[in-house]
Amino acid sequence: MHPLWTFLLGLSLTNGLSANCPGRCSCDSMQSVQCYRLMELPSGIPSTTKRLYISHSRIQHLQLSNFTGLLALEDFILLASGTESIENDTFKILSTLKTLELWKNKLRQVPSALPANLEVLKLNDNAICALHGSEFEGLKNLKVLELKNNLISSLSPSMLSPLASLQSLMVDGNNIESVVGPLSLPHLKYMSMENNQLHLIPGNVFTSLQNLQFLSFSGNFLTKIPINLPKSLLSLKMERNQLKVVRFRDMKHLENLSHLYLSENFLSSIDGAQQLTNLTTLEVSQNQLQMLPPRLPSRLQKLDCSSNFIQRVTAPEFQDLRDLKHLFLDNNVVSLFEAGALQRCSQLSNLALEQNLLLSIPLRLPKTLARLDLKGNAIQDMAERELRDLKQLQVLNLRNNRISALDFKALEGLPRLRHLYLDGNPWNCTCSLLRAREVLKAKGTDVKGGQCAAPAERQGESWMSSKKILRQCEHHLQQSEKSKETKKKPKPEDSSSIRLNMDEDDDDYEID
Repeated sequence: MHPLWTFLLGLSLTNGLSANCPGRCSCDSMQSVQCYRLMELPSGIPSTTKRLYISHSRIQHLQLSNFTGLLALEDFILLASGTESIENDTFKILSTLKTLELWKNKLRQVPSALPANLEVLKLNDNAICALHGSEFEGLKNLKVLELKNNLISSLSPSMLSPLASLQSLMVDGNNIESVVGPLSLPHLKYMSMENNQLHLIPGNVFTSLQNLQFLSFSGNFLTKIPINLPKSLLSLKMERNQLKVVRFRDMKHLENLSHLYLSENFLSSIDGAQQLTNLTTLEVSQNQLQMLPPRLPSRLQKLDCSSNFIQRVTAPEFQDLRDLKHLFLDNNVVSLFEAGALQRCSQLSNLALEQNLLLSIPLRLPKTLARLDLKGNAIQDMAERELRDLKQLQVLNLRNNRISALDFKALEGLPRLRHLYLDGNPWNCTCSLLRAREVLKAKGTDVKGGQCAAPAERQGESWMSSKKILRQCEHHLQQSEKSKETKKKPKPEDSSSIRLNMDEDDDDYEID
């Protein structure tokens, strides 16, 4: 062999590529083959291949002869390749096949005679119109079935009865108008039927689903929460339906339910949620609530009531919520926020109050707050008494209010403040405002905004960065520095345990 060929062969093997790998494919030493932009399933794929991945090709038809030399295959993924048909019994000979994924093709039916050892079947984004029990015959080991974004119009027990070991069923984005029960899937843990055409769920659907933990009917036309839900349920998603009322008495047996999602419905009130004693997350945003839900479960950690018509925040709604960590009340019409209303929420770290009608920062907020969002209110000042207890505050958003001056003493009382958003306020850039700048610079706070609205000669300048304003106020600052020197320099706050990753007006309220 020519020395150059010897060198190239050695190089290809060093990089994990097989010398007899088909064109437009890569083969690695882990018995995996990946191919792109093929016109047909290639011959010459190593017989030891365990994983075959093909995408963005033009393979209109699959047939038995394509796989006769691939008897070791465990995973076959065919993605976005325009496949319309599959010959009967094509996959039957693949006795070791465990995963079959045929995403984003043009299949009109489930492939026939699938191998008995199959554990994962994903046929999302095809044109499958109906399911038949015969298509799943013998699949006693199948654990995951995904049929999202097809054209299926109904679901019944006979269709799925052979799937005795099924744990996850996802049929989102179909045209399902009816579900007939009971569905005999005793090991099912996860079921999602989002974005279908469901108007009613019969009570007997869940009779044999006694291990179901996660259930989603979001994006349908349901007017009530299904009855007889299994006691094992941990999470229920009912967003984007037509719920007008929630009958919690029909749900009180759900003693394990921890997450309930009811956003984007037509709920005008939420009453009785305390019967769900282990609930930790309740989301009811984008409804028609005019007041906060009373008597909430004491273990609640996240409450999202954003985008409603809530006007008042008072202490009684929160007196038992000692575990609450995240409270979202943004995009309401809150004009009254009772002083100390959240004092009993001794673990609250994130409070969202943007886009309301507040005239001032609420008094006696919990000392545990790490993020406070007050953007888009009508707040006129930022006083020391409103913020003096917030020693853990890291992010403060005051964008788009009516604040013209800052109390530098209020800023000195926020030792951990790392991000301050101030743009959209009518700042009156007098020299006294620069004292606030010095405090912020000293503590290393990242400040966004601060454009002057007055006086006229400083309009458009930024009081945080303008050298012109700094020169004009130099004498004023010198006097401030002299007065500072007479005081003992404070010890800087240790913030090594705090990690933040936030830019601009980040909506992610999770703070480490």
